[in-house]
Amino acid sequence: MNTTPAPAADAQHHGYHADKDALARRLKRIEGQVRGVAKMIDEDKYCIDILTQVSAINAALHKVSVQLVEDHIGHCVVDAAKTSMETGDESYVNDKVTEASAAIARLVR
Repeated sequence: MNTTPAPAADAQHHGYHADKDALARRLKRIEGQVRGVAKMIDEDKYCIDILTQVSAINAALHKVSVQLVEDHIGHCVVDAAKTSMETGDESYVNDKVTEASAAIARLVR
């Protein structure tokens, strides 16, 4: 397994770099939702109402996860494939595909 990052023209940025501000805004909204749930619990709100909010938080986090997976495949895996083709060393792309597969497996557990 090759642990050396694949050299690429845009190696200083991760796949999500272009969407970084949008991801940060989405995570701030999620953070606010989590604080809202904590307040609901503190105020002894109805459990089903709290569960509804927890479900919304999970859905929002799922969207962030899917976007990050898409960005990883579209950027990191594609760059590794280019490097593999240029160098003839398939380990670059194999490592990134294995990494993406493991991340997806963690998400669907």
